[in-house]
Amino acid sequence: MSPEVELRIGRRKVNVKRADKKLFPQDGITKADLAEHYRRVAPRMLPELRGRPLMLERMPDGIDGDRFYQKEVSGYFPDWIRRATVDKEGGKVTHVVCDDTATLVYLAGQACITPHRWLSRADEPRQPDRLVFDLDPPADDFEPVRRAAHRLHELLEELDLPSGLMTTGSRGLHVVVPLNRRHDADDVLAFARATARTLASRYERELTTEPRKDARKGRLYLDVARNGYAQTVVAPFGVRSRPGAPVAVPLDWDELDDPELAARRWTVTDLGDRLEKDPWARLARHGHGVTAANRRLQGLAQSEGGAK
Repeated sequence: MSPEVELRIGRRKVNVKRADKKLFPQDGITKADLAEHYRRVAPRMLPELRGRPLMLERMPDGIDGDRFYQKEVSGYFPDWIRRATVDKEGGKVTHVVCDDTATLVYLAGQACITPHRWLSRADEPRQPDRLVFDLDPPADDFEPVRRAAHRLHELLEELDLPSGLMTTGSRGLHVVVPLNRRHDADDVLAFARATARTLASRYERELTTEPRKDARKGRLYLDVARNGYAQTVVAPFGVRSRPGAPVAVPLDWDELDDPELAARRWTVTDLGDRLEKDPWARLARHGHGVTAANRRLQGLAQSEGGAK
């Protein structure tokens, strides 16, 4: 394979240098393979990336080498790549925004294995349009993740909130709630924490909101910290830096009981028919607010607390 590959994507030419570099050495997956994956999944991935600041997880020497997480856009990135400047503590930072396939492939050529997206868009960075619960198991056993997802889904339905499900490509699942961009990130985070606490109180032997690993005592962690301002999550069809090149994949809720389901079920080389399905199409086109849901949650917490 040539050490450099030129790809024409729409009106753009994208050069992938060191295209034969094995980013996943055990699997023989090269930088060219990564670029081709992102070109292939772009129609499904871009709707969840457009307009959002990104944090880039880059591994120039592959997953066995060093990694770094990049927020500030590199000065040598092409001018045609969109940028967005947002507030950070003590100043500002200019992020990459991925609005098109060419940008996605260019990032792969920069050994960006995983683009991590904000839960808000750059035009209103403090008004998220996604809320995410990360179900983080204490071990590799997937059954606790499956049970936790079912229970969280039930609680969200009680709160009249639609939700989507996604494998993370890592260890657990993400449960995603579409929002209407009317609430500040701090308010969304507070609601997410309250929801997680309510669920953990229902199943206190299995679930916890304790961030310290030594205090979880073998329980699954309901992680909501990603809902804070400027925090990021993996996007659908993002590749994870693990052996096998696993991919984050959206699911239907009725797939949760599939005995073959696992966090790393799908990979760059084995996506099957996942690009032909769109489980999130049934999510509300217009996101919900959390004000009414928060009132319902408070009512549940009071009634359940009294019952105890």
